[in-house]
Amino acid sequence: MIVISTETASSRSSARSQYMEFAKLRSAARYNLATSGIESFPIRELPVRHEELEITGPSFYGYQPLQQRLAEHCNVAENCVAPAIGTSLANHLALAATTDPGDEILIEDPTYELITSTARFLGLAVRTFARRFEDGYRIDPDEVRRRLTPRTRLVVFCNLHNPSGVMEGEAAISAVGEICRQAGVRMMVDEVYLDAAFEQKPRSAFHIAPDVAIVTSSLTKAYGLSGLRCGWVVGLPEVIERVWRINDLFGAVPPHTAELLSVVAFDHLDRPRERARNILMRNRPALEGFLRSRDDLEVVAAPHGTTAFPRLTRGSGDELFSILQRDYEASIVPGRFFGDPRHFRIGIGGDPQMTAEGLRRLGLALDQLRK
Repeated sequence: MIVISTETASSRSSARSQYMEFAKLRSAARYNLATSGIESFPIRELPVRHEELEITGPSFYGYQPLQQRLAEHCNVAENCVAPAIGTSLANHLALAATTDPGDEILIEDPTYELITSTARFLGLAVRTFARRFEDGYRIDPDEVRRRLTPRTRLVVFCNLHNPSGVMEGEAAISAVGEICRQAGVRMMVDEVYLDAAFEQKPRSAFHIAPDVAIVTSSLTKAYGLSGLRCGWVVGLPEVIERVWRINDLFGAVPPHTAELLSVVAFDHLDRPRERARNILMRNRPALEGFLRSRDDLEVVAAPHGTTAFPRLTRGSGDELFSILQRDYEASIVPGRFFGDPRHFRIGIGGDPQMTAEGLRRLGLALDQLRK
């Protein structure tokens, strides 16, 4: 399991995300099982005309039509949501708005590396609570309670879980919210994958525990709209006010063309949603059949979302990645980026034919690994 120091980063000038460097520079492949979201939605399928777009617009503290769509989509008042350039910046803003340097955050393990990298950049100490493979990666509220310290200011987790895709239900989220309430701390939940559970998804953590929860998300992973960079933070008005002020330090105004396209996307969100559903309906059975056929893999089955996180019975995720890249024009994400070197993450949001062939090649690489 991941070992994360409770020491803060020693120098902001040396901050980096090794996972993002891998994702941008090394993960590309003809048969790409490393991408965790739905493949890009083509702009030609949105009803927008070139003459309806502008480069600059009234976007100082929110473009009002987009602000309305965000509030409607999240089912909150407009003063409870602020836009962000993708979920990564949303997470950065949420962390910065609710902590000070030297504070401690308590984050799930395994987890998404970029959140911990950002926390260290902000001068925070990082402490973990376990989401164990043996327990189906479920959150144990008692484990959260035990791992809190007087320095803890924020409990952080993803729902759906990244990397396993496991969905946490309302009971556990409510229990963690109550623990946070009693301890006087907040709860930050990254929900960027949650819409990929479609009708089976629970309510947002903000609606379960609005007094303590801050939620981040975007149109990226579940809809294939990454290029719009349409993310957001949901929280109480005083938290959102801090988010607006901190965001002034990063960018005066967002790209207005992306805002206009995001409004169109929200107005026709049924199109990318149904496309995503169709992709996953084809790819999930292929993934499940592949996993059942392998006696060299163990996995927590997650019926929702876009990722899985199998465990190798021998070898490492890095060894498997090297074989895939060298011999099979394919890629996965080595588990070391999530603190579990024996694991690897598979993404099933890609073209079904490509995904099926990628799984076939993954099988060949696994056969080669165990020789």
